[in-house]
Amino acid sequence: MRALRVQTKVLIVDDDPIVTQLIKDTLGKAGFSVTVLHDPGKALAFAQELRPDIILIDRIMPVMDGCELCRKIRENHHTAHLPILMLTSRSETADVIAGLEAGADDYLCKPFEPLELVARLRALLRRIQQERYTNPLSGLSGNPAVEKEIKERILSGEKFAVLYIDIDNFKSYNDTYGFLQGDEVIKFLAEILVSTVDKKGTPNDFLGHIGGDDFLVITLPQKVEDICHHLITVFDEGIQRFYSKEDWERGYVLTVDRKNREQLFPIISLSIAVVSNEHRKIDSHWVVGEIAAELKKYAKTFPGSIFVKDLRRK
Repeated sequence: MRALRVQTKVLIVDDDPIVTQLIKDTLGKAGFSVTVLHDPGKALAFAQELRPDIILIDRIMPVMDGCELCRKIRENHHTAHLPILMLTSRSETADVIAGLEAGADDYLCKPFEPLELVARLRALLRRIQQERYTNPLSGLSGNPAVEKEIKERILSGEKFAVLYIDIDNFKSYNDTYGFLQGDEVIKFLAEILVSTVDKKGTPNDFLGHIGGDDFLVITLPQKVEDICHHLITVFDEGIQRFYSKEDWERGYVLTVDRKNREQLFPIISLSIAVVSNEHRKIDSHWVVGEIAAELKKYAKTFPGSIFVKDLRRK
């Protein structure tokens, strides 16, 4: 049995029945599932119920214009994430700016070519999807992309190694220096990950930011040691600038808890767990995650930055 293809749902909010019918016909032929709403006052509630993939909004409408509707959609946490393409007969720069500042993601002036409308919709959907796959702090691919990449590597049957990278004692660092400084450490690690893979990896290597202080690199088994050694060296040398002179020279962070007890926290370091199908078969991304969790737990029993490889053959 063939799997049914899920259609992209488009909600059109426009008071002109002639224009909306033209758009509906055009998008319907292109494979979109289209719903038309002529009353902008009902659009917010309708969007919450329909959950469209994208909304087309006319700029000029009675009672509520397109900019006002855009703002209402962006202010509602159920609909704030929905991409919006604004349609208008006004092409002046001020009108375009007003629509974008109100929350529209893109702008298309009437009259427009049907093929251009379809192309703009697809391009906007691709861009939004890519943004959702990217971690906003590091700029690296996020969890959905990471999972997809691991699955594809497994299906390819080729040899690969996954490096799971975690910052040790990061919570205590955040508690002491604040989350904004913690974010700078995350950005620093992301930057040296990119430069390390550029220098020591291959053009087909993949970098991901799983979330928080957890990162991932997918490379070839023979590249693992060079990448890990270089990454640890650069991180350990560069992390000094994120500490006060006193903490760095002392070699640990000294804090006092709510019960006035002193607590000592080591300088942050890296634990890297290396999972590979070089010596054992891996047939699921879940297995990769389970092995990595086990290895990271083991790596954290050692002081300082370290990488550990899974050398088991079963």
